[in-house]
Order: sequence, then C-alpha cells, then structure tokens
Amino acid sequence: MALSTLCWIPRRFSTPESRSDFSIDEDYEVEEAKYQVAVTEQGVAKVEELLNIENLYDSSNTMLLHHLHNALRAKELYKRDVAYVVQNGEVKIVDEFTGRVLEGRRYSEGLHQAIEAKEGVRIKEENQTLATITIQNYFKMYDKLAGMTGTAKTQLTEFEETYKIGVVEIPTNRQMIRDDKQDLIYKGEDEKWNAVADDIIERNAAGQPILVGTVSIEKSERLSGVLNRRGIAHNVLNAKNHEKEALIVAQAGRMGSVTVATNMAGRGVDILLGGNPEYLARQEMAAREFDNDRYLLFEMDEEERAAYEAEYEPIYAKFKAQTDAEHDEVVDRGGLYVLGTERHESRRIDNQLRGRSGRQGDPGESLFYLSLEDDLMRMFASDRVAAIMNRFKWPEGEPIEAKMVSRAVENAQKQIEELNYERRKNVLKYDEVMNGQREVIYGERRRILEGGDLKEQALGFVEDVVRDAVTSWCPADTYSEDWDREALLVALGEFFPVRSSLADIEEIHDVAELEDRFVQEAFDAYDAKEATITPEVMRELERVVLLNITDTKWREHLYEMDYLQEGIHLRSYAQRDPLTEYQREAFEMFDALTSSIREDFVKYIYR
Repeated sequence: MALSTLCWIPRRFSTPESRSDFSIDEDYEVEEAKYQVAVTEQGVAKVEELLNIENLYDSSNTMLLHHLHNALRAKELYKRDVAYVVQNGEVKIVDEFTGRVLEGRRYSEGLHQAIEAKEGVRIKEENQTLATITIQNYFKMYDKLAGMTGTAKTQLTEFEETYKIGVVEIPTNRQMIRDDKQDLIYKGEDEKWNAVADDIIERNAAGQPILVGTVSIEKSERLSGVLNRRGIAHNVLNAKNHEKEALIVAQAGRMGSVTVATNMAGRGVDILLGGNPEYLARQEMAAREFDNDRYLLFEMDEEERAAYEAEYEPIYAKFKAQTDAEHDEVVDRGGLYVLGTERHESRRIDNQLRGRSGRQGDPGESLFYLSLEDDLMRMFASDRVAAIMNRFKWPEGEPIEAKMVSRAVENAQKQIEELNYERRKNVLKYDEVMNGQREVIYGERRRILEGGDLKEQALGFVEDVVRDAVTSWCPADTYSEDWDREALLVALGEFFPVRSSLADIEEIHDVAELEDRFVQEAFDAYDAKEATITPEVMRELERVVLLNITDTKWREHLYEMDYLQEGIHLRSYAQRDPLTEYQREAFEMFDALTSSIREDFVKYIYR
C-alpha cells in the first residue's frame, strides 16, 4: 500500500475541512466516555466509494480500516492543548495528571501519525518498540513495594487487588483547618467563567493568594484571557511554559498572587504562605551572576562555596524576614484560596489540588466551579443535575449549591474511575500473557550477558534444528519410500555444510538413524569451525550472534503482538472469548519465535 494513501486517509478524515465529507452521527459515532469511535454502515459505504474499493472489511484492507479508525480518534478524541500541544512543528503528548509535556513519547500503532496529519505537521516514522511492560508488572518486579502519597485512599481497592498491598492513613501532623466548600454548578460554561473571574477579582482585592486549577492548557488559556480583559495580573503554569514551574508554584502563596495552573499533581513544590524565601534568595543570587546549579550540585570548590554562602546568607535572612511578616498577613486574609474550575475524571487529582491549601495547620479554602457543559458533567452527570435544576425552577445565571448535586458529581467521578480501573485490569490481563514471555526472553538475555558458557546451548539448538528438518521431510508416520531425501539435504544445507550425498542416505529407512547421522555431521562441522577460529573466539561469537538474533526477533515479536491485540476484540463477534483467543495465539507466536531464534542462530554460526 502506497505511503501517500496511508497519509491521505488521516488527512481526509481528521482535518476540520473534511467534516462536510464525513459527519458525526451519520457516518460515524463517538463514545467519549469509552474513548471509542465506530463507523456506521453509511460511513463504510462512503469510504468504499472514496477509496474505490469493494469491501472495507476485507482482510486485504485491514490497514485501511486501522488508519480510518485512527484518523477519527485523532479528530474527535484527541484535542489540541488538552491531550497534546504542537511545539516547533512537533506534536507532543501532555500528561493528563501532571499537565507536563512528555518529551520523546509518542502514541503507538499509527495514532501519533494521524494526529500529525490532522495538525498539518511533518509525519514521522512509527517508533520501533524495543521493550514493553505495563506499570503494574514493572512494579511487581520489585521484591518489596511501598509508597507515600496524600491521595492513596481513593485507590485503595486497586492497590489491594493489583499489588496485594494495603493502604494506611497517617494522621496529619497538625489539625487540618481548610474550609472545603460545596461545589457551585452553573448551567452554561460562560456563566461559570464569569463567576470565576468575579470571585478572583474580589479575593484578589483583599490580598488573598489564589491558586486556580484547570484541567487542560486550553482551559487555562481561556481563563487567562478573561483575567487579562479584567485587568488582573496573574501567572499561568501549563505545559507551554513549564520552565518557570518551580518558581511560579513556590511564590503562589504570596499576598495578592493569582496563579492559574493545569493539574497540580506531581509538582513537588510546597506553596508557602507569604512566599518561599529560599527561591527568592536564589533568584537574587542568579541576578548577581552566581551559579546556583553548581552550588546545589556540589560542583564548587571550598573557596567558591564559602564565597557563595557569604553572599547568600544575608540575602536569605532579608527575604525570610519579609516572607515571615507576609505569612502572618496572608493567614489573616484566610490563607491560600484554591479555586477549581472543573472536576477531573479522577477524584485523586481534585484532592491533590485541594491539598495545596491548608498545609501544616495553615488556614485555607477550596471551592470548585462547575457547569453542565464541562466534559465530566456532559458525559456522566448533566441529565441528573439538569433535572434537579429544572425541578426547583433554578433561575438562569444562578449556581446551584447542594449536597445532592455534589454527590451526583462524585458518583460521576466514581463511574469514570471504575471504568478506567476496568480498562487497566483488562490491559493487565493481556500483559500477564506478555509478562510470561518477557521473563523467558529477559532471563535468556541476562544469562547471555553474564558470560556463561553457551556451547552446550548452541549444540542443543543445532540438534533441534536437524531433528526438526528430518521430521519435516522424512516423517516417521509415512513409508520411507515416500520420504523427500533430496529436499532434506537442501534444507539442512541452509544451516551447515552437509557431507552426505543422496546416495549415502538412500538406503536409510529409520528416522532415528537419519537424525543421528546428520546431528553428528553438524557437530563435526561445529568442532571444525571452533578449531579454525579458536574456542575463545567461538564462545564470543556464540554470545554476540545469540544476543543480536534474540533482540531482533523480540522486537519483531512485540510488533506482531501489538497487531494481534489491536484486532483481537473482533473475535467476540464470533462468540469467542478475546482473552482466551489472545492467550492461545500468543503461545503459538512465542513458540514460533523460539524456533526462529534457533534456526537463525544455527544459520549464522556456521557462516
């Protein structure tokens, strides 16, 4: 299939100008909650006409169908400045939990190329997978497993079922006095953003520091635009300006500061009320042309360190006095105010945002502003909340604040968490199959790299290859007159230099005798090569050849396994269990892999 055709498909079906050709609901359907797209019968007919093919679902068109689905997923499910950003002509993935760009990471199975086609940037080659493992199985490789986080309680079941470890809640060092208010829910998104801006203006006028959490870059920039129009000075922290992350977060607790951030998970910096004197002092040191990094990394000699510290200490003392005084003022104004502009799919992320306020006994407040047009509400809870609003004849532009509504939102989050957990469990079931294969291959690689003697294994490979060839061309369950001895000689000749001629084996009618004869010939040829190049060189050759072949074949196997998993769900239409079918075919493919490694090794070692 021509590359131009494969590139044309994503461009045709994923770009905005194609919408008149291919329309949602009529030609394809989208299930946002399940992250799935499905082409309708009308859509299939339209594609067949556009591509001039008879049957899109014919086995010869598998790749076309795959590219079509990727194009539609790129268009409908992967939004710019939400799932990814475009920087310097490249599509870069954004971590949905931390809001950071995942440098060097690409979507697999052609999805990244579909997004590149949609954005009109250069389409890069698919990455070759060298190794793959799920996070769950990666962690299970450790003998002991433990961790610490402030938000583990919501994932208690998953920790217990997946990792067989419990979750223990440790009491706070000081009493938590943060005031977590009930969510405010508006009918429309515009109403919500106006209310958010009004609240920020009011709190900012009082000098209270404000941390605003958004779920995506797109939303953070929208709010930033609203605040700019209202004349409110603020900092924006998202994947596009993450270089200043530590400084922005560290100073988010200063009086009158307004910080708009996407997802506060994993930021790793405490927000100190009144500001962080250490960061302010380091800033001043940098302005005085001191190298903070060299000092912190212990790259300075004693004299340089002494000069740095002599300059740093009075600067730090100055800022410490300022921030301590400012801390008391911020406490008097209510502490850090955390304002969420939308509920995340995971309660854990919302809790991490709330948890930025009220640390170590400090006062604080948190409040979430929601609308029925938010993604979470639209997919899972808008009907229920809208029904409540209509029942009470709620006036336009007024928010609803009630425990019943907050429970509906929390139930929607639980629904998504359960859905995502089921997805992860399903992925883990499939990866358990791969995990067994991975352990075998990695164990083999480790043995090769540790420098053990491979001669016995090499001769075992030779013997297996010879016996397999004899069994194929001279099967024991047929008459010896029907054996294809000539084909056997040709087949064995591809592996090692065969001494026997057709006349030499014409009168052999016993399979075992044939096998023993050729095994001995192969061993003799092996010994002859070893004598020629010396045993030391032969051992190194065995190691290098086996390692390279194992790595090459494993890479190919990973690609084939990805391809198998991509379409295995279709087996359910034939009333077959996809997981059982995957296990069966994966076993057959792994068996073929080990045979292929043996055969290629024997071919190369005799050359």
